[in-house]
Amino acid sequence: MFELNIPEKLNVASVFVDKHIEEGRSDKPAIYCEERVITYRHLHESVNRFGNILRDLDIHAEDRIAMLLPDIPEFAFAFFGTMKIGAVAVPLNTLLDSPQYLHFLNDSGSRILVVHDSLVDLLTPILDKLKYLEHILVCGQEATDFPNLEILLADASSELEAADTQRHDVAFWLYSSGTTGLPKGIIHRHQDMVVTSERYARQTLGLTESDTSFSVPKLFFAYGLGNSLYFPLWTGGSAVLLPGTPTPDAVFNIIERHKPTVFYSVPTNFTTLLQTAERDNTIDLNSVRLCLSAAEPLPKPLFEQWQTRFGLELL
Repeated sequence: MFELNIPEKLNVASVFVDKHIEEGRSDKPAIYCEERVITYRHLHESVNRFGNILRDLDIHAEDRIAMLLPDIPEFAFAFFGTMKIGAVAVPLNTLLDSPQYLHFLNDSGSRILVVHDSLVDLLTPILDKLKYLEHILVCGQEATDFPNLEILLADASSELEAADTQRHDVAFWLYSSGTTGLPKGIIHRHQDMVVTSERYARQTLGLTESDTSFSVPKLFFAYGLGNSLYFPLWTGGSAVLLPGTPTPDAVFNIIERHKPTVFYSVPTNFTTLLQTAERDNTIDLNSVRLCLSAAEPLPKPLFEQWQTRFGLELL
C-alpha cells in the first residue's frame, strides 16, 4: 500500500479536472453520454464556466448548491464547478417527490438549484415554501420561466482560479435514504474523494487511464458518484453516462457501443441482465475486465451463473 500524502491546501477540481490539462489529456474523452463526447478540455472549461456563473450570482465559500440532474455531463460541470469556488454541491435523488425536495432544499439551505427541464414541474407545488432558494437554473431544451443553464454556460468565462480550500473543508453533501427518519445530509470533505479514489479505485481495483467505466447506479448515489465520475477522473480514464432507465437493452447497448472495461451494478440489475443474456446468445461482455457489485447482498447462485455465462467474477 502506497503512502498517501494529502496537502493541507486542496481543491478537488484542481486534482480531478485541471491536472489533466497540465498532463496532456486535453483531447482525450472524459465522458461519453449518448451522442456527446466531452473531452477533458471541454470538461475543464465547462467546470470553470459554471463556477463563474455562481460567482456572478454572488455565491461564496460554503454556500450550498443543489443539483437535481440525471446522469449527464452538466452534472459534472455543476458538481466540480461548485467545489472549485469553495461552495458545497448537494446532488439530489431524481426519483423522489415534491415534499422530499422541499425537505432537502430547506434542510441544506441551498441558495441555488440546478434542475433538468424534465423535473421542473416537481418544484411548482413547493416554490412558495422554499426558505433559502434564490435562483433556479434549468438545464435542457424545454422553455421555462427560469434561466437556461446552457445559455449561461456559453456566455460565462472559461477561465477560473480554484479557491484556496483546505483538505478538511466541506466539498459536498449526499442525503441518506431516510430509513431511520427524515433523510440526513452526510458531509464529505475535499480529502475524502482523494482517499477513496486512490485507495480503492487505483490501488484496489487497479483502475488506469486506459479504463472506461460504466455504472448502472446513478450519480446521486455515493456508489454511482465514485464509479461514474471521480474514480475515472482521478486516474485519467473515461466514463460512460446513461441518463435514462438502466433497462437490460439500454445497458447492453451501451456496453456494445462504448466497450467499457469496468462495469458497476447491483445484484438486482445483474439478475435482470443475466436473464436477458440467457435468452440471447449474441450478448457478450468481451470488453469488460471487472464487474463490481455492491449495495445489496450478492446471492451465490447469481455469482456462479454470471461467471458461467460471461467468464467474469462479480467482485
